[in-house]
Amino acid sequence: MFRSIIAFTLLMVLGLVSVWAGMHYQLILKKPVVMTETVIEIKKGDTLESVVKNLRAQQVTVNRLWFRLFAYRKNLDHLLKVGEYVLAKGSTAADILQQLTDGKTRKYSITFPEGWSFKQMFNTIKNNPNLQHTLTDNQLEDLMAQIGSDKNHPEGLFFPDTYFFEKNTSDVDLLKRAHDRMQAVLNEEWQKRDDGVPLENPYEALILASIVEKETGAGEERRKIAGVFARRLKKGMLLQTDPTVIYGMGDDYHGDIRHKDLREPTPYNTYIIEGLPPTPIAMPGKQAIVAALHPDNSDALFFVARGNGRHAFSSTLAEHEKYVDQYQR
Repeated sequence: MFRSIIAFTLLMVLGLVSVWAGMHYQLILKKPVVMTETVIEIKKGDTLESVVKNLRAQQVTVNRLWFRLFAYRKNLDHLLKVGEYVLAKGSTAADILQQLTDGKTRKYSITFPEGWSFKQMFNTIKNNPNLQHTLTDNQLEDLMAQIGSDKNHPEGLFFPDTYFFEKNTSDVDLLKRAHDRMQAVLNEEWQKRDDGVPLENPYEALILASIVEKETGAGEERRKIAGVFARRLKKGMLLQTDPTVIYGMGDDYHGDIRHKDLREPTPYNTYIIEGLPPTPIAMPGKQAIVAALHPDNSDALFFVARGNGRHAFSSTLAEHEKYVDQYQR
């Protein structure tokens, strides 16, 4: 009888403790612990204990026991995702745990505009403090192998866009994403190219698209510009496009092209070399790629800038010279 009373009493105590623990547990999880927006960073090798210490160091007063208990139930001690987490004001311990479980890290962005050179792109990457920098100017030859490219020159191989990434993403990983995106877009559009386009492969399409991109920012002109170059290629005419000359001049270009620059023998001087230059000269956007593969079918062989961001097109040299006199001289 006495033992039965003791056993019953112990069961009652354990029951009450269990109820109290459950209520306390729920109360702790629902109590706001983030008083102001707080950023915590989880680094490679961090443990659940180090995360708790980090939180408490920033006055996020989570209960160490209950927080770890709930985290272990979710197997979070093995699933911590590296990155920065922005904890909103008023977040509870449950909110924090759910955010960590979902791996909802802060995202940063970087933008590469259409028409940029690889040099401009790489300088932007180098100056971004949220990326992990593994490349130097002397290592760019190795970059092509790291991103899986069979090309030796990086120009034009990366798709211009805004990319979102987590803190400490490596520069190589970001460049590989942009490279793979360009390959996907280029290969898809190549399959849909017009019959008779005077291009041997997708890389030549990329080269021509980069020239179109640099020649005009006007969407309605891209196919016209591409058409001029396509017809010139078919006829064996020199492309004679200034952006390629400028690219070939490199750091010697200071805002204008002189007559002697047009006679300077560089691999990119299309006033001298026949056909396309050896590589792209910039990052073309999708519209420029589409234009290069779907040029217009007019008879224009010349164009000249009108000074308003648009061009005057002509099919004869005499008409072209008239437009040059009107808009340039």
